[in-house]
Amino acid sequence: MPNASMVVEGKKFMWDGEEYADHSAAEAKAAEYTKENFEVQVIEEDGKHFVYSRRVVTDIVVEGAP
Repeated sequence: MPNASMVVEGKKFMWDGEEYADHSAAEAKAAEYTKENFEVQVIEEDGKHFVYSRRVVTDIVVEGAP
């Protein structure tokens, strides 16, 4: 089982919880995440492919009275 998270160039990525049997399936999922403004890493380990993603918060919404 892969790590739940990993750090690449000082950035923390989280595993999406899926094991992909081939690279094309992992790349297809990575493309979906990229469209949703995630940074993505596809990692191969022991013939299985894993997708790790992260998204930087750019808008902070505060609700309620100050």
